[in-house]
Amino acid sequence: MNKSSRPSNFTSLSSIKHKILPLKERAKIINEWLKERLDKILPEIMTREGFDMWIVIGREYNEDPVMLSLLPATMLSARRRTILLFTLKKDGSLERLVLSRYNIEGYYEAAWNPEREEQYACLARLVKERDPKCIGVNVSENFALSDGLTHTEYLLMQKALGSEYMRRIKSAESLAVRWLETRIKPEIDAYPGIVEIAHAIIREAFSNNVIHPGITTTDDVVWWMRQTILNLGLETWFHPTVDIQAPDQPPLKFGEKKRERRKKILPGDLIHCDMGIRYLRLCTDTQHNAYVLKINESDAPKSLKEALYKTNRLQDILLEEFEAGKTGNQILRAALEKAKREGIKGRIYTHPLGFHGHGAGPTIGLWDKQEGVPGRGDYPLHENTCFSIELCTYNSIPEWNNLEIRMALEDDITFTNNKAYWIAGRQEELYLIS
Repeated sequence: MNKSSRPSNFTSLSSIKHKILPLKERAKIINEWLKERLDKILPEIMTREGFDMWIVIGREYNEDPVMLSLLPATMLSARRRTILLFTLKKDGSLERLVLSRYNIEGYYEAAWNPEREEQYACLARLVKERDPKCIGVNVSENFALSDGLTHTEYLLMQKALGSEYMRRIKSAESLAVRWLETRIKPEIDAYPGIVEIAHAIIREAFSNNVIHPGITTTDDVVWWMRQTILNLGLETWFHPTVDIQAPDQPPLKFGEKKRERRKKILPGDLIHCDMGIRYLRLCTDTQHNAYVLKINESDAPKSLKEALYKTNRLQDILLEEFEAGKTGNQILRAALEKAKREGIKGRIYTHPLGFHGHGAGPTIGLWDKQEGVPGRGDYPLHENTCFSIELCTYNSIPEWNNLEIRMALEDDITFTNNKAYWIAGRQEELYLIS
């Protein structure tokens, strides 16, 4: 075989480049989405979760993680101290105020005059005027993304509001998580194109255009990915990884201390990557696998292909358990039990996806917690959310003297209408590199 092969449902990098928008156009789309989310989604969530006020506070470069999702595209951080104040009105609409020296016109009404009033005194006055019964603030034991109120800001707020209104303070954990995890229709519609970009980068990385067997190292491929993502004007939310499994390279066990491993890619290797990009504020997370053909081969060993099929089956088993209202731990437990009955040995460590790669929502296993995840795993599955279906199976490979390998896969789904859909397909065939 003279050319690399790829799964037929993935497009190439050259055909995808034209889809990536310049920054100005991206900002326009991000801001349109933000307005729709603020106008339609946030009032619904506050009503459903029982809050009539939400206070989000952050200082420049030490922002509440939620705050950045509430700001327009041209605001890359808070300015000095920024306080966002949301009040649910009796008619179900939402008043949106900002207490900052810098206005956020079109999204928030400026409510503080620093020449006349101290910032926290202004907050206290606004709260008392609106007299909310339930005030949400971002403190949470279970979810880091909804635990963004710093200790200093909490103390200043406590002093300003006084005991009467502090008694009405409640953790906004459910509100913050619902805001972060809920995808509006335009985001769901755009997500496939974003995931396709990620797939195209991996497809190119796992080809002879990048990999020269016997010369190229796993580090070379990692840095090619990083540079390509940067050249495309995109972000990666974590440093990619590329690793090798082969008869002389047994897989590391989860939790095992790293040992010296071969980095040079050779014929006969199974190579695996983990890579995620961020575009239009939405993240992807993908793990795919490729096989490097030996000189006398035209396909991967049968057992490696069967390992991939078995891992696809574990994905199917997991998605069969996706049902609105089920908790992450319930989904995990049912899927693992069914996999065991089918003779599949594996692990499930699936997570929400959205504004953050490891996003807000129900955690469905961690690699070191297959019995369930207290707190985050007890959160229920909701409609119009996205997940990265991350898992692996263990497989004995007769062609490799029965070496047990780990076949790890990760592709992204949308959960809507009480059903999980692959956002842009999944890997069902190994990439082949000659």
